[in-house]
Amino acid sequence: MTAPLRIRKLGDGTINRIAAGEVVERPASAVKELVENALDAGATRIGVTISGGGATLIVVEDDGVGMDAGELRLAVERHATSKLPLGADGNDDLTDITTLGFRGEALPAIAAVARLTVTSRTIESEAHVIHIEAGTVHGPEPVGFLGKNRSGTRVEVCDLFFATPARLKFLKSVRAESLAVMDVVKRLAMARADVAFTLTDDGRDVVSLGAEERLFDGKLKRLSRIMGRDFSDNALPIDAAREGVRLTGFAGLPTYNRASAQMQFFFVNGRPVRDRALLGAVRGAYTDFLARDRHPALALFLDCDPTFVDVNVHPAKTEVRFRDAGLVRGLIVGALKGALHQAGHRAATTVANAALDAFRPARTDVSGPGAEVHVFQPRIAGLADRLHGYHAPLAATATVASLHQAPPEPVHDHEHDHEQNEEKFPLGMARAQLHETYIVAQTEDGIVIVDQHAAHERLVYERMKRAIAEGDVARQHLLIPEVVEMDEGDADRVLARAEELARFGLIVESFGPGVVLVRETPALLGAVDAKALLADIADELAETDSATSLQERLDHVSATLACHTSVRAGRRLNIEEMNALLREMEATAHSGQCNHGRPTYVELKLSDIERLFGRR
Repeated sequence: MTAPLRIRKLGDGTINRIAAGEVVERPASAVKELVENALDAGATRIGVTISGGGATLIVVEDDGVGMDAGELRLAVERHATSKLPLGADGNDDLTDITTLGFRGEALPAIAAVARLTVTSRTIESEAHVIHIEAGTVHGPEPVGFLGKNRSGTRVEVCDLFFATPARLKFLKSVRAESLAVMDVVKRLAMARADVAFTLTDDGRDVVSLGAEERLFDGKLKRLSRIMGRDFSDNALPIDAAREGVRLTGFAGLPTYNRASAQMQFFFVNGRPVRDRALLGAVRGAYTDFLARDRHPALALFLDCDPTFVDVNVHPAKTEVRFRDAGLVRGLIVGALKGALHQAGHRAATTVANAALDAFRPARTDVSGPGAEVHVFQPRIAGLADRLHGYHAPLAATATVASLHQAPPEPVHDHEHDHEQNEEKFPLGMARAQLHETYIVAQTEDGIVIVDQHAAHERLVYERMKRAIAEGDVARQHLLIPEVVEMDEGDADRVLARAEELARFGLIVESFGPGVVLVRETPALLGAVDAKALLADIADELAETDSATSLQERLDHVSATLACHTSVRAGRRLNIEEMNALLREMEATAHSGQCNHGRPTYVELKLSDIERLFGRR
């Protein structure tokens, strides 16, 4: 039997390689740390160059304040940093962190697993360079770098993980690693619209972003460059504050949704974060508008006192903990729901664009000597054959002279005039019903096609929600009150919110330590498993201090009832009924999408329709 090893102190090289495993998981992690250093140094321009997905080469250049020779030598030592303030007691203050970095681990961690070269200068000092390879430091030495009265830093990382070759086996393809680097650069660029960013990947410029204003318009321009023009066209501005915490940003309309949460970005005091609590708050705000497998696109910026949030949770600094998570959740849910309510019946522009693309014929370029021929191919099979040889003949009695005669005076139709005058309604006036499912309305500058079932489903659902919000929830009395035994702490949390639960039709009272008596339940829920319902509510109260599970259950039932009680597809409507539906849609918030996130109407502008027919 092998004798147990005795306790000993690890060498500095081993310590650094262990630390590197936490801080530098892949090339994108190294890029993140180096770009954050540049931002903390006050850079206004940051250039990133990579090769081989970042495993072969990473170069980060900035125009920040730079470092002199002494600072440069100290910067590559573990736990050396300029970013951690001293508290009143003279000790380092980990509760008041205003910079992206503060651990002093990035450069030594990278140097432990790669060949690192750092060149820097301040305005007052000459430039110096330092080299580190496998833990051996060379320099700093004077070097020519930048011009006079200029400052900045250039960090070059070659052969990442050459000192720990086993880590190379865990890297993904070059393409995947390049995309991860691009994602990091874009997230940091979103956080700092006032800084110019470039990213060059194996000689190709893949990111090039000029500096924008840090105000609302500047942020939206930067987000548009990164998330796409469609996002800015369909984004709602967010600006709300509560108890010293401010939330700004932009959130997409429900009909502008995605199959995953990859288009959701969160920033806390300028730091990109990935936080499950924030994702949950967004899901709760959109729960009325999207199916569970669809996700909104948004970018939210949370600004608060540094002492309100703990960023020292993980070495990667992408996780945070809030002193009052319930406050943050409530602020996000309230701000998003308020913005969605203000949007009214507005639907995403991409809905109309998708419809137009379906109508638009395919276009093929056929090249020939000295000429280019454009061939338009109808998408409906056989349409060209059916139209071949068709000509609209003049009536047998028509003559050339008759074609130039003035048209007859129209019959005056007061009802038609009344409808024409009302075309200024946003959703127009009904003109027809197609396939007993779709309402066609004429607007002042186009047409609107409405899915009558989806639209009415949303209207019925909104009425039910208003009844719930006003506390007008029908209750069912239990002939025999149900006794639910719980953990004493859970029972106390539920009973403390008894008044709030009563608004939703759930009547509970104490029946001894750790025992809750359920007397009434919401009629909408039908037969209720009271024990499971109270357990869910207690869990949410413990985590978020908010009883949202009951609200979500009521919303789900309301949505189901609305679906089954609304006007069905296939029902013939008269003009008055169609117009009544349009007017109620205009007056009802969120009527632009059904309860599952699908659009309730498509609007086509006259100019777009004219382009389909070559009129423009």
